[in-house]
Amino acid sequence: MNFALLTEAAASGPSSMIVMIAVYGVFFFVLWFFLMRPQKKEQKRVSEMLAALECGDVVCTTSGFYGVIIDIQDDMVIVEFGNNKNCRIPMEKSAISKVEKPSANA
Repeated sequence: MNFALLTEAAASGPSSMIVMIAVYGVFFFVLWFFLMRPQKKEQKRVSEMLAALECGDVVCTTSGFYGVIIDIQDDMVIVEFGNNKNCRIPMEKSAISKVEKPSANA
């Protein structure tokens, strides 16, 4: 009786191993497709947005302040907030969340 159980277990071993590997493969594919892929697309969009910054662009910072870019350096920008010309603040490019290009009509 024990011999019959051992032969059945040995016969189902390789096929159950293949099924287990397939399930793990599907799990990791779904994980990558729904979590990793959108995150990489968003990082690419943000890096392209920051690379296309120009002086005169209206930006929104991560803290919610709107300003106009006055000067651009390697990883820093100087942003002018409001109508007061004395309110110019240097900040990192990573602190910019949105960019609005000035319209051609203005």
